[in-house]
Amino acid sequence: MNLKKINNLTELFFEKFNSQSNKDKILLSTLGNKKRNYSWQQTFNFINLLSGEIKKILSKGDRCLLISENRPEWFITDIAIMLSDGITVPAYTTYSEKDYNYIIDDCTPSIIFVSNIEQFNKLKNIINKKKFIKKIFSFENLHSTEIDYINLENLIFNSSVKTVKIFKSTALRKDPSCIIYTSGTQGNPKGVILSHGGILSNCEGAIHILRPLLKNKETSFLTWLPLSHSYEHTVQFVQITVSARIFYAESIDKLVKNMSDCSPEIMTAVPRFYQNLYQKINASFKKTTGIKKILINKTLELGLKKIKKQNLKIIEIIQDAILEKLVRNKIKRQFGGSLKTFVSGGGALDKEVGYFLNAIGLPTLQGYGLTETSPVVSCNPINDIRIETVGKPFEGNEVKIATDGEILVKGENVMLGYWNNKEETDNVLKNGWLHTGDIGIFENNYLKITDRKKDIIITPGGENISPLKIENELINLEFIDQAIVYGDNKPYLVALIVLNEEFINITKEKIDMEIKKLNMKLSKIENVKKYFIIKEKFSIENGMITPTLKLKRYKIINKYKNNFENIYD
Repeated sequence: MNLKKINNLTELFFEKFNSQSNKDKILLSTLGNKKRNYSWQQTFNFINLLSGEIKKILSKGDRCLLISENRPEWFITDIAIMLSDGITVPAYTTYSEKDYNYIIDDCTPSIIFVSNIEQFNKLKNIINKKKFIKKIFSFENLHSTEIDYINLENLIFNSSVKTVKIFKSTALRKDPSCIIYTSGTQGNPKGVILSHGGILSNCEGAIHILRPLLKNKETSFLTWLPLSHSYEHTVQFVQITVSARIFYAESIDKLVKNMSDCSPEIMTAVPRFYQNLYQKINASFKKTTGIKKILINKTLELGLKKIKKQNLKIIEIIQDAILEKLVRNKIKRQFGGSLKTFVSGGGALDKEVGYFLNAIGLPTLQGYGLTETSPVVSCNPINDIRIETVGKPFEGNEVKIATDGEILVKGENVMLGYWNNKEETDNVLKNGWLHTGDIGIFENNYLKITDRKKDIIITPGGENISPLKIENELINLEFIDQAIVYGDNKPYLVALIVLNEEFINITKEKIDMEIKKLNMKLSKIENVKKYFIIKEKFSIENGMITPTLKLKRYKIINKYKNNFENIYD
């Protein structure tokens, strides 16, 4: 299939559907309690059935908000919206009511899809106030008489219709496919408009990376990262491109079990998963004794030599081949036995973790990107992994380093702009070049990230958080004068606090209580779990504030780095 000739993402799915010799082959499977399997034919039918209902409501270019955990209905709904010439707006299930209200006001969706009563309850106070919302769809019975909604279980999954009307999207590559909200430096999320061509371009780059691994007729993927994340949203279409069997994991806590359940060949995830994996395996290694410990240590030693491109002696080559069978294959069997590679994105992978996993026989490819690039810019190839880099740029996008070291990207994969935000769009898109806010260098054509220019915290789960938004909430508390939020690639957020002079004697219990109240207004990932108090107030005089009264974040963080790090102990 020539992806360059595909006009839109629904056309990609239909082309792959038509190419299936056995349309009753399973495409979508959930590993959760409500176990359901959907064949290519069922998925095709459900997409068209749902699109028929959406088309009764939607005009071309209308937005549809999609709030759901990962499940087959997410996949079906996303494609059905696009098939109806609508624009999907995915949103995290962990958002607060305040976040949903902002996004709904910003993108004014005509339709809202929710997975269940839990998600609906977060929105019911908002929905009745928004006249532009025409219909609510739910994947499950809401058992609600408060609002008129369409239950997909009745519409699709209990449908007795044997033939369906087949629809066709009029969208072109340059048209919007989705709007994915990402946190901005000024606190409010920004809606990143991604085109059909941008995601198709990313699929081309991904296939080039994965081609050496795609030797079977059917490749299996395990999906865990939320589909509302731009990374997994695009991976969904990579999976279609290779006619993969798609398994939806239950949760990060059950990932290893789920891998054993479905034996995936490829799994994409964020650094948090790999960090947890490293900690668990390493802890297990440390408990070994005797001959087992000797074998493991030798496996690590020789594995590190290979990944660092160091030559092995003849005896080491023989030892490594034996250890491949005795140790590495045994480790692989714990993950289903079929794993060909992990792919890491959505944040920086710690180099120690990368070296460790590759050394023990779990190939892990690190890539780089951002929502604004659909989202992948570059990725390490399986046959030449360089741990401390993020690989070569994908074919189809240009990458260059500006004079100040900033990474600039140009190509079809670059966003169309920010929804309803021309000023922010113009700040980052200049003469076709996206200014990423990241600092990097090229080493032998491989891109290496050396610093981050923008004030965005990226969690190990790959979510983007605006620290300024949370800091503003903190300083709105009467006893806090200044605050810095910290937690890039950390398990949770912490804060540095400067108290107002008149509250210098406030008790810790009072502070704890007020921050607990504040956390209830924030989404889970934005919660401040710990804090420390300093006496020094930031000022222009001590160099911690600019003449325009903005905190010099990195200077402050560097000064109190030990305090921030120690609070995680």
